[in-house]
Amino acid sequence: MAEDETLPIVTFGSLMTEGTALSRRGQHDKALGCFNDALKLRAGDKHCLITRSKCFLKLGDTENSLKDAEASLKIDKTFPEGLYQKAETLYTMGDFEFALVFYHRGRRLRPDIHKFQLGINKAEEAIINCLGNPSAVKLENTEELCFVSRQAELQRKKDNQQQQNKPTKDQKRTKKQSPKTERQLLGELYADKAYLEKLLKDEDLMQSSTRQGIKVMDLVLDGISYLNHRRDFWQQQKPMYARVYERKLLRQGRLQDKERKSSDIGRSIAKDMEDIELCLARGSAEESCRKAERMLRKIQGWTEEEVPNKNELIGNLHSCIGNAHLAMGQMEAALHSHKMDLDFARKNALTDAVSRALDNIGHVYARIGRFQQAINTWEEKIPLAQSSLEKAWLFHEIGRCYLELDKAEEAQDYGQKSLQSADEDGDVEWQLHATVLVAQAQVKLKDYRSAIMNFERALEKAKLVPSEAAQNGIIAALDNVSKSFIAELKKSHKEATMAPSQQDRSISSENVTITIENVEGKEKEEQLTENQDEKPKD
Repeated sequence: MAEDETLPIVTFGSLMTEGTALSRRGQHDKALGCFNDALKLRAGDKHCLITRSKCFLKLGDTENSLKDAEASLKIDKTFPEGLYQKAETLYTMGDFEFALVFYHRGRRLRPDIHKFQLGINKAEEAIINCLGNPSAVKLENTEELCFVSRQAELQRKKDNQQQQNKPTKDQKRTKKQSPKTERQLLGELYADKAYLEKLLKDEDLMQSSTRQGIKVMDLVLDGISYLNHRRDFWQQQKPMYARVYERKLLRQGRLQDKERKSSDIGRSIAKDMEDIELCLARGSAEESCRKAERMLRKIQGWTEEEVPNKNELIGNLHSCIGNAHLAMGQMEAALHSHKMDLDFARKNALTDAVSRALDNIGHVYARIGRFQQAINTWEEKIPLAQSSLEKAWLFHEIGRCYLELDKAEEAQDYGQKSLQSADEDGDVEWQLHATVLVAQAQVKLKDYRSAIMNFERALEKAKLVPSEAAQNGIIAALDNVSKSFIAELKKSHKEATMAPSQQDRSISSENVTITIENVEGKEKEEQLTENQDEKPKD
């Protein structure tokens, strides 16, 4: 029984958080296990299905990715993330026409989500590249025309992929026949593939193994197979005859400028934003700030036709610049950038961006010790909080600021609100933080008995997380509160056993007076009786 009680309780929220963190670090196999366990606890959760679908897609398992996306749409047909994920999976599978259908369906439901428009652009481009421009196609009647079914084509691709895993003589001869074509398709990766193919010729190296017991030949063949898959996919997206057609149009002077197409710009922006966030995550705040400022100037030079969500991106970049300044300790500059983000969000009625900016501004105020301004900012954000977990940390941060201002009652109220929201979400970690905040506020209020009870509850939560540092901190706090509680009890007992009060003194003096009077009265009575006894003798 004792061993069972020490086991951590796994919740749906903790599994989702851990899986998302692992997926962001590229550990998709481990993330997949977390999402599988989460779905066992809450079967049919559409958000969890989509995150697992993304993991499958990253691992190249398009079939299971499509199943999860379709399962989320069975639960909610208008779920935008489900529509987008299904479209992305179909696009990766090469079904550009069906992908285009779901991109359009998503844009009709949520025209404010820009990624649906980007998906439409890239799907249309892929279709045109595969089929060619309809106006330039001339059909001719020939006797040898035939139509190959999609099943036969897919089977042929699978057979080709299986053959590519083995370095046969025919395969090597095919590669040597069109090196220019492969170079154009692979780009910078062509040198890597050439190096791997060169390694295959070293028989001694191919027979060796790594420390983990994996054959070097298997690793080299896996690398070549991956590059072949990439080559086939890019060939399908933009085959060579489409490239030849573009060069002809260039020579004829009829190729229009495609560098400023919204799809190309959108992909470039997405890549730059990812680089900016990665630099900040790796600790390169200065580099992240420089890239964000450079991209901000670039976007300001584009029109809204080229970048439909221009104002949203400008606000997002101000937020990135503010976070970079905060990481570098430049508080005033960070505050200025986050306020710029807030202004753009309010002008363009972007609710999510307003919530983000208020959150960041509150953090800056709290870092520089302006706790009341942080409270005012975060209280403005409360109606915009969308989940119980978001409310839990928001109430906790407000309560923490009140505690810094020695307003213990307000801190206790917000700590209890944070605990209630954490209970609704089932997040043990935020239950721990909220319980500690309530206990600390009760210490300030000298409600030591309640504080001890809450610290004991927090200690149980710390064992579930588990966090050794939190356990040590709570034990130390419990020791201090217990000492204060014992000192207060001793003080109360000492006051109770001190010299009698004024009322007790008056009562005792009255008793003394009454006693003296009683004694004197008795003496007088005795004298009278003696006198009466003496008279008859005379």
